[in-house]
Amino acid sequence: MKSPASIAAAALACLAASLALAQAPRDTEGLVAVKAKNVDEAWLLPGADFRPYRKVLLKRAEVAFQKNWVRDMSQSTGSRVGPRVSDEEAMNIVETARTGFDEIWAVAFRKVGYEVVNAPGEGVLEVAPRVVDLYINALDRHTSSPSRTYTVQAGEATLHLDVRDSRTGTLLGRVADRRETMKTATPQMASSGRNASDFAQLFATWAVIAAKGLEELKANSPLPETLEPGKKVPKK
Repeated sequence: MKSPASIAAAALACLAASLALAQAPRDTEGLVAVKAKNVDEAWLLPGADFRPYRKVLLKRAEVAFQKNWVRDMSQSTGSRVGPRVSDEEAMNIVETARTGFDEIWAVAFRKVGYEVVNAPGEGVLEVAPRVVDLYINALDRHTSSPSRTYTVQAGEATLHLDVRDSRTGTLLGRVADRRETMKTATPQMASSGRNASDFAQLFATWAVIAAKGLEELKANSPLPETLEPGKKVPKK
């Protein structure tokens, strides 16, 4: 029969093991969490070789609002109740953001020498971006009220990016990054034009990071077969 001391020791060992697993870098489809200088989180496939890829297949960006955004935009503000954001209005905003995102990313990849193609093939890297938790701080609402909304920032969003071999579907890398739009020194009146411009600038920042990041990975390929979790990818 085991003594209370041995049972307690075993329990502590199990607890320590559980904590170690909880604190370990996430392993996503065989990827290893690595340290990246320009994004919040990044994962790479050990041994991946980015050198053969000269073309990119940009998947149509997915865009989704933060869970409670429509509710927040539609609920009362002080003594005034704002007009409800309709499904059609929300869909139009998403479609505008998606279209701008796609165009901006295509330009960024062409600038660093990639050919943007429309179909999978040899030497083609599939780049699939998703913008989630999109939150626009204020809308330009056309109402009879003379009041206007002023903000120092258009909003925020999070980018999730998957990079795969377009023929095999092998996941080579993944990125997650949350950012806010640029802040102004003084509050500015909310408008659809300002929102579009500020978020376009945010999307362009992500596009440049992604394009230059792939160039750096190409320069350091093939990646080591053993990547050290939480560390930078060794330079060649």
